[in-house]
Amino acid sequence: MLSTLHIKNIGIIDDLSIDFNEGFNVLTGETGAGKTLIIGTLAIIAGGRFSKEMIRKGENYSLIEANIYCPENELSEDGNIIVSREIYANGRNTCKINGKLVTVTELKNCMNKIIDIHGQHDSQNLLDNSKHIQYLDGFIGNEVLELKQKYLEYYRKYNEIKEKLKNNYGDETEKERRLDLLRYQYNEIEAANLKIGEDLELEEKHNLMVNSERLKENLNAVDENLSYNAIDFISNSIKCLEKIEDYGSVYKEKLLELKNVYYEIQEITRDISNLKEDADFDEYERDEIERRLDIIFSLKRKYGNSINKILEYEDKLKIEIEQIENIDEINKKLKAELKNVEKEMNILANKMNEVRNIYSIKLNDKINRELKELEMPNAKFKVEIERNENREYNSNGLDKVYFLICTNIGEGYNELTKIASGGEMSRIMLAIKTVLADVDDVPILIFDEIDTGISGKAANAVAEKMKIISTKHQTLCITHSASIAAKGDSNYYIYKKVEQEKTKTCIKLLDEQETIKEIARISNGEITKIALENAKELRKAS
Repeated sequence: MLSTLHIKNIGIIDDLSIDFNEGFNVLTGETGAGKTLIIGTLAIIAGGRFSKEMIRKGENYSLIEANIYCPENELSEDGNIIVSREIYANGRNTCKINGKLVTVTELKNCMNKIIDIHGQHDSQNLLDNSKHIQYLDGFIGNEVLELKQKYLEYYRKYNEIKEKLKNNYGDETEKERRLDLLRYQYNEIEAANLKIGEDLELEEKHNLMVNSERLKENLNAVDENLSYNAIDFISNSIKCLEKIEDYGSVYKEKLLELKNVYYEIQEITRDISNLKEDADFDEYERDEIERRLDIIFSLKRKYGNSINKILEYEDKLKIEIEQIENIDEINKKLKAELKNVEKEMNILANKMNEVRNIYSIKLNDKINRELKELEMPNAKFKVEIERNENREYNSNGLDKVYFLICTNIGEGYNELTKIASGGEMSRIMLAIKTVLADVDDVPILIFDEIDTGISGKAANAVAEKMKIISTKHQTLCITHSASIAAKGDSNYYIYKKVEQEKTKTCIKLLDEQETIKEIARISNGEITKIALENAKELRKAS
């Protein structure tokens, strides 16, 4: 249910908060006080269009916030959903659900499941032909839903098999083309005979080759310094220490340390000599390394950025080649399986079609009875079921369902969207909603002046239907009808007042006595003793 609606800076609304209740919430009041504007804000927060001209004069933004309690909704653990929409004069638009930024489309998709707004020419779900089959199936109940559940298991399998066949190269030319490509790629990788880590070793060796002259130059300098300078100097130093080693232990220690240095430098000198030899590279060897690196680089560019990735790709190629080479047998099995699945789907689709045709007549009768009670004796409602004879299956079987209406004798049936009269459309929608109240899972229904174009007996009938609907859904209604206002569980009076030379909308939740006075005002234009008595009678009848 909609718990609280907060509106700021829209039209003549300055800063308004409304706490709504369960059941039937009726909004009445002065002409031009902002009743329709309040309902309009709910359309905006449900993802509807907003014109910056709606921003209150002198302000640069508008804000709409709604606190909705919807325990079965997945958006919140505790069932509370806070939705807000902030719109600025410069065109910036911010939408949030529970504090999280969302797009207008995401907001609309979310709120379509929560709020259904119905004005004279507006309804969101019942005017959507694609949803009519859901309403019919919901009306039917388990008899069709159990069949649909079984059908959907086969339908999922059906789509899986078709997807596999689509990807299994059913076309011979496409299959051979793909095989040629895969074999070429596989042979190219296999011929390279790659070894993990060889690219790093080759790159290191190539780097040495490219810099061989510099290597030799510096290694020769090191060798010369060690062999002809450092070793001779250290050897002479050792001889000097040997002459004085008997004069104290400290001289023996230093002699020993220096000898160790002498041996280490000799070892280093031998290593440097070997490195000098290694720095001499053969030009042929360098060409071979560069050729190998070119091959590896080319394969990396095509199949992966490392040898590991290339070899993984090679394994995938081998698997796919084997699959394609054996694809005819695989496809033969899949086609046989698809035929069996389609056979079961067709049986279930036929059964659903039979059930839908039976119950469509029952739904027709129920809604047509409601239309008569709503003072539309000549109107005829019809559920039309269109069966796809080409066996183009969808999630509902082979059926499409359309709700059609004929409002006058001698006229043909039309889709609901083509009804011209606001009064007729309001009552047709109300008739459908009354019958389908148990299966329509949208928790909040909003009616904007549904009494337009009706009065007297028809208005009383509309009031009765709306009261019935409000037992299943929280219902908000703007009305000028005393009959409808008398049925309210919570009645709100909307008025305007001037403060600081500005007009603003105000709202008040009426107590019982105030409600009776408002019903009297609506019915008579002014509150007289007779009007009050009539209002009390209407209230008692509710």
